[in-house]
Amino acid sequence: MYRDTAANYANMMQVLKGVALDYTKTLQYITNMDLSGNKLVGEIPETLMALDALVGLNLSYNHLSGGIPINIGNVKSLFSLDLSANELTGMIPPSLGALNFLSYLNLSRNNLSGQIPTGNQLQTLTDPLIYANNPYLCGAPLPKECSPHKKPPTATSKNKGGHANKPKKVWFYLDIMTGFATGFWGIIGVLFFKKQWRHKLFKFCEEIRDKIYVAVAVRVLKMKRGMEAT
Repeated sequence: MYRDTAANYANMMQVLKGVALDYTKTLQYITNMDLSGNKLVGEIPETLMALDALVGLNLSYNHLSGGIPINIGNVKSLFSLDLSANELTGMIPPSLGALNFLSYLNLSRNNLSGQIPTGNQLQTLTDPLIYANNPYLCGAPLPKECSPHKKPPTATSKNKGGHANKPKKVWFYLDIMTGFATGFWGIIGVLFFKKQWRHKLFKFCEEIRDKIYVAVAVRVLKMKRGMEAT
């Protein structure tokens, strides 16, 4: 059984499950690669995307993480692609729609998210089971529609946002408290040392109080007269 890390994929010309033939000079002639169920870990190597002659790629039932390479559309001859039962995350690359010969696709049982891309051969792959058990995938052929305003929740983004906002809130409240204390004690200090200003302030407050009292008294008197008239 071939059991190795993803970094060693590029050393093989023809790979079948359980058999690995080591080639380097004729790497571009690889036509089929089946490494399913080999406990592979790490990300899918970018070197695979340079294999122009690759027709079949099966990496299912491993422990591969990270995202599907965004340039997977470069493998123009790809007829069959199976990445199911891994730990892949992120969005499905739009370049997948550029694979004109793709007739078999299985991306189920991962943690992929976002809208399923459309285009060319993907329009003919209408079986929802292709994308099953990816909780945050949406769009046809899945029954779950994509919301234009919501993105799939990620724990890291929430935590980062929460930690980033805490210092801003602390500084915001400190600014308010500092401004209030400066203004309040500034006015109190001026009134304490300026006797003339203090007298003018008290006189102004008394005038305002008298005006309010007179206005209220006149209003009450008018209301009483109106009630007596009726």
